[in-house]
Amino acid sequence: MIVGIDLGTTNSLIAAWGENGPRLIENSLGDMLTPSCVGLDDDGSVLVGRAARERLQTHPELTASAFKRFMGSNRQIRLGHRDFRAEELSALVLRSLREDAEVFLGQPVTEAIITVPAYFSDAQRKATRTAGELAGLRVERLLNEPTGAALAYGIHRHDSESRFLVFDLGGGTFDVSVLEIFEGVMEVRASAGDNWLGGEDFVASLVDHFFKLNKLPAKLKQHRKFMQRLATEVEVAKRRLGETAQTTIRLQHDGHDYSLQLDEALFERLCAPLLARLRTPVERALRDANLRCHELDNIVLAGGATRMPIVRRLVTRMFGRFPASNINPEEVVALGAAVQVGLKMKDVALNEVVMTDVTPYSLGIALSIQIGDNQFSDGHFDPVIERNCAVPISRVKRYFPAHEKQQLLNLDVFQGEARMVKDNIHLGTLKIPMPSGRIEECAVDIRFTYDVNGLLQVEATALKTGEIFSLLIEDNPGLLSKDEIAARLAELADLKIHPRDRMVHRTLLARAERLYQQLRGEQREWLAMQILTFEKLLAAQDAPAIERNRKTFEEALEYLECDSFINPPIDPS
Repeated sequence: MIVGIDLGTTNSLIAAWGENGPRLIENSLGDMLTPSCVGLDDDGSVLVGRAARERLQTHPELTASAFKRFMGSNRQIRLGHRDFRAEELSALVLRSLREDAEVFLGQPVTEAIITVPAYFSDAQRKATRTAGELAGLRVERLLNEPTGAALAYGIHRHDSESRFLVFDLGGGTFDVSVLEIFEGVMEVRASAGDNWLGGEDFVASLVDHFFKLNKLPAKLKQHRKFMQRLATEVEVAKRRLGETAQTTIRLQHDGHDYSLQLDEALFERLCAPLLARLRTPVERALRDANLRCHELDNIVLAGGATRMPIVRRLVTRMFGRFPASNINPEEVVALGAAVQVGLKMKDVALNEVVMTDVTPYSLGIALSIQIGDNQFSDGHFDPVIERNCAVPISRVKRYFPAHEKQQLLNLDVFQGEARMVKDNIHLGTLKIPMPSGRIEECAVDIRFTYDVNGLLQVEATALKTGEIFSLLIEDNPGLLSKDEIAARLAELADLKIHPRDRMVHRTLLARAERLYQQLRGEQREWLAMQILTFEKLLAAQDAPAIERNRKTFEEALEYLECDSFINPPIDPS
């Protein structure tokens, strides 16, 4: 069975294609969104999703979130006494989603189409594939998120020629894609983006202003519990601004009360630099597609961060019209991944459609340029494949060694748009032995091949000998070798995963523990007794009593969270 997965920075979703079209699959808590959070419980078992997110404030040293931003890097994230890579944490999220789908579908899930930001690099895409493999999934295809959003909107069904722009602002990444539909072909004309711009950065701007306004010492930013509590309060306030004109962020720490009055005008002013950064990828994508904004037929929003009114106003101003948002922007990419599943299955309900995508980056090599007799300028970037070329694509360029009797050619591969390779991203090195002979006899043909999954293959052919060399990534901390993947797979298999059928109870207790730390006095004492009572029922395994108490307990927590300044209801027992 194959499914579509939106592996997000903040939340992840899974969907399947069925008789009635794409359908999102609920997790064990009955939610469509599974927070992309992983943590360790007190007994060492792994928690994924809302249970882990609830412990971000109470147990930050045992919990991780927003790790998607470190995919394809050597960043180590410590939980307890163990370090995890972003691929491993992502694999735990994917495994949880897979288990939810297996329960829903009643059969094993072995394959997946996973969405990635259109601007994800070669290393980040390979890391996403590795995460899928570690989760026990064969990754059938990596689908660019804006393309997924377009599929969810049924853009591929348009009979007449149409042009669309997908504006995808998620928790951690920003993507823009320009698509054109004509004669059964859905073609991505251009993509651009920013892998370090998302909803998390809008939260960070408010956090910085909270520190400045309340004159908090910078060293407090090293206090993980305080920072998680503040980030959570800021996130809640940010979402609340979509419903009300003004809100207040309040926080207590070491006996002091801190607050920030927030309204739309202040929020927009604080985030002005971020809003300005949103314009650049839009302009680049339109320029590369050779289109003016008035030539677009529609603007499609995707990503949870596009819910913010300040973002929607910006989009409306940029394009002079209201964007389409009739599908939940947090769900649209996952639904599109499910449509791609249907297209792969060649479902009769879907018209045959040809899809094309583009290379988001220019891909090339480091070049030395001769500037005089025996004088060379090193480190120049020479693109082999330029950005926004239709994929799959294969291009060849011929190069020569710089010096006579050169025994080895170090071919350094880069991606980016800068003139000098020092300002681009190094992907790997290919070492090519040089035959003896004059420079003109030692030519090497370099072939770059970029496939529909956004994965790059590099081959070098020494023309004099006919030898072919394939790219070997050396000293690249962003990628795991096959042996390392096998070792990590064995380590993940040994992890104790919290039972799925008990996740509702564990999530409830994690939420209660978080609220307990926020309360004082009688409220705190009362909540402590409720937690103890619920824990006793769980230990006794009295299912009817657990279910009765769970609903009451949940209502009480909801009451406390809505207004923690009002005394909680007294337990009638």
